[in-house]
Amino acid sequence: MLIAPDKDFDRPRHPVDIVEQLASTNDWSFDRDDEDEISISVAGGWTDYHVAFTWLAELETLHVSCAFDLRVPERRRTEAQALIRTINEQLWVGHFDLWPSEGVVMHRQGLLLTGGAQPSGPQCAALLDHALETCERYYQAFQFVLWAGKGAKEALETATFETKGEA
Repeated sequence: MLIAPDKDFDRPRHPVDIVEQLASTNDWSFDRDDEDEISISVAGGWTDYHVAFTWLAELETLHVSCAFDLRVPERRRTEAQALIRTINEQLWVGHFDLWPSEGVVMHRQGLLLTGGAQPSGPQCAALLDHALETCERYYQAFQFVLWAGKGAKEALETATFETKGEA
């Protein structure tokens, strides 16, 4: 590191407070057991999503993880990881991970707030929207791999197939 950052900034508001206000405004169910973390449940088109925002003070980063109720059985983990690698190659922001101990797929990304920068409500909303949109876009591909026994490439092609026009 070239310059040692001074991480003792007095922020006008805790970054997670801004996320809590966003959850309250949207009438989402949330739980905040810790000053630095909030868990939010959001209904999507395919499933319900479990979103956690965590303030990582040592990194000056507001981290968001978005998981869905889709457990990866041991026998399908290799193909699920191949799917994750293929999807991640296409993403410009954030990435998917597989938490092996839980068998859970989640999308993760962070908002750097170096130098005492304060997040805005629209920034936090955009962070959440991006995580949810990305999970919605690829949810079916994970289902094809896990429940239909498809390979990663075929599952991704099938799930992201877009039709044009009307029949």
